[in-house]
Amino acid sequence: MTIEQFLVRKNINFTRVSHPAVATCDDANRLLPGLSGARTKNLFIVDKKQQRYFLLVIADYKTIDWSALGKLMESRLQLASAEQLKTHLKLEPGAVSLLGLRNDKENRVTLVMDEDVWSQTAIQCHPLVNTATLVISKAGIKKFLSLTGHKPMVISVPVRASQPEPA
Repeated sequence: MTIEQFLVRKNINFTRVSHPAVATCDDANRLLPGLSGARTKNLFIVDKKQQRYFLLVIADYKTIDWSALGKLMESRLQLASAEQLKTHLKLEPGAVSLLGLRNDKENRVTLVMDEDVWSQTAIQCHPLVNTATLVISKAGIKKFLSLTGHKPMVISVPVRASQPEPA
């Protein structure tokens, strides 16, 4: 069952927009300039000991202060490998999305959501491929997370000092 079929069966509404494959947030913003919902950057990260996994969802315009984030999370963090991404979320690089948490059956991944994203009324998500974007209401996201057994850790993700404001 595709993620979209799952959402339909669980009565989670979404708007789907197909587009060419996107590899960066800049690509997505160029192709989908008027699409509603919070634009996100999704990073699969792991602690230095390779024991704790996190899916970090932040506003697409933010540049993370990794040192400050590590202090906040009480762990040295790094990007997880493509193999770890495949093992834990069954995803390929470029298609990372909070919807991948449906594949985290053992609940080994903690969702870390930037409060700037969580405060929005809708969120843009890849449907586990980078050739489409779904816009899902916050209520729909909350229902999805409840169904998958994931509770978001909502934090103010620290950014580099020269962080630009969104356009």
